[in-house]
Amino acid sequence: MPRKIILDCDPGHDDAVAMLLAHGNPDIELVGVTTVMGNQTIDKVTRNALSVARVAGITGVPFARGAVRPLVREVETAESIHGDSGLDGPVLPEPEIELDPRPAAQFIVDTVMASEPGEITLVPTGALTNIALAARLEPRIVERVREVVLMGGGAHVGNWSAVAEFNIVIDPEAAAIVFGASWSVTMIGLDVTHQALATPEVIAAIEAVGTGPARFVRELMDFFAHSYKDAQGFDHPPVHDPVAVAYVIDPTLVRTVRAPIAIELSGAQTLGMTVVDLRAPAGPEVTTQAAFDLDADRFWALVVDALVRIGDPA
Repeated sequence: MPRKIILDCDPGHDDAVAMLLAHGNPDIELVGVTTVMGNQTIDKVTRNALSVARVAGITGVPFARGAVRPLVREVETAESIHGDSGLDGPVLPEPEIELDPRPAAQFIVDTVMASEPGEITLVPTGALTNIALAARLEPRIVERVREVVLMGGGAHVGNWSAVAEFNIVIDPEAAAIVFGASWSVTMIGLDVTHQALATPEVIAAIEAVGTGPARFVRELMDFFAHSYKDAQGFDHPPVHDPVAVAYVIDPTLVRTVRAPIAIELSGAQTLGMTVVDLRAPAGPEVTTQAAFDLDADRFWALVVDALVRIGDPA
């Protein structure tokens, strides 16, 4: 049976690819998409999510607008990476989907509580604000969610500071709630997503699909490549977020290590750091794990296959 997921995202170039992968893969059932401020403001990323839905022909899936700001901090966006719209590069089509009237956190709670225990996987690829709010709104979801597979953090590397990754550092209090809950958490962090590079060979394989959605991804990557080169010096941009979706599809793509993970909330230089304790094998009480290695060829094959399956909805 396909794995049922709620994709909680802030599109964002790599979030858009994650949406396409989730929609196009037969082993995933996308039961909802929720948005959260992050790569850009909530209004912009929500519009982007709805535009990507039109590109991909996603229908019959609820979309819910989420947190406008972090739990306690001011909004911080990633315009240097994703541009003024949050999805600069391609021309974005006008959305056709109406938003679900519920806030994202309430949508998550309602969907999880209406499902069988262990049926829903949460896949957040932005700040963890909506997930934390949902867990506070209805603590019983922690026992009912199958697992949380998130893109964020890193055991050995940061990107928004020397030691902190963007999705975690913009709302570290939310991250502390999510990592501190008793559900199973898999951290798909920078250690592994920096291996998901959109190389010229990858772009050629995407272009060869020859559809509108494939051209859309190529245009996304054209902008993403330049912004990542300018901002962080990458020769080829890392496409972080779809790695979390790929892990849900096939966990053997990624090597993980079970370990305690804590979120630094007070360090002047280390705020938002995901502190992964690898000193000894984790005990049975540990419910968190970090990812380290990716089979990049198989990962990109999943992305290309999803684009082929989506076809040309327009």
